[in-house]
Amino acid sequence: MIDPVDELKTQAEILHKRIATGDAASRARLRRLTELAKADDVAITAAAPSIRRKHCLTVCAREHGFSTWEHAQRVLRGWEDETDFGALLYDRQSSGLLNVWFASYVEAREQLVAMRRDGQARYLLAYRRQFFVAEAQFIEALGMDPSDADWERLDFDWARPRDPLARRRLYGQRLQALRGRA
Repeated sequence: MIDPVDELKTQAEILHKRIATGDAASRARLRRLTELAKADDVAITAAAPSIRRKHCLTVCAREHGFSTWEHAQRVLRGWEDETDFGALLYDRQSSGLLNVWFASYVEAREQLVAMRRDGQARYLLAYRRQFFVAEAQFIEALGMDPSDADWERLDFDWARPRDPLARRRLYGQRLQALRGRA
């Protein structure tokens, strides 16, 4: 199992090393930092020696749809009081698929239960503070296996999983799929 928090830490470590060696593409990723968002290449190069691992953690978190490194940790570790799930479960490659969107978790859960009762394979997912019910094709587009036993352990409900460790394993699957695209 790929631990999602450890995976982002590893990505940040790699980014930090590449920045230190002068890799231009890695340095350009620093524009994810608020203080360097509008910096030109000269300013990025000048800032590179002062970049620490914490900056790289923030860059990696933002690249995966989280606002901060701390936000990423809360979501990926399954803190129950975190209400913003970030954008990790949605990307451009899956935007062409139709999903049923809800502002309310309760409505999304009711829709999921009704569709599954009718024999439709559906999954309740979260995007930031919204919820949506998706088909297996959407899960595949995210690089995850819709037939993985962990979905049943979640009760097909990402937002309020019956088994939070199952969701953590699926987050690992998602991050592994994204690593494969890079």
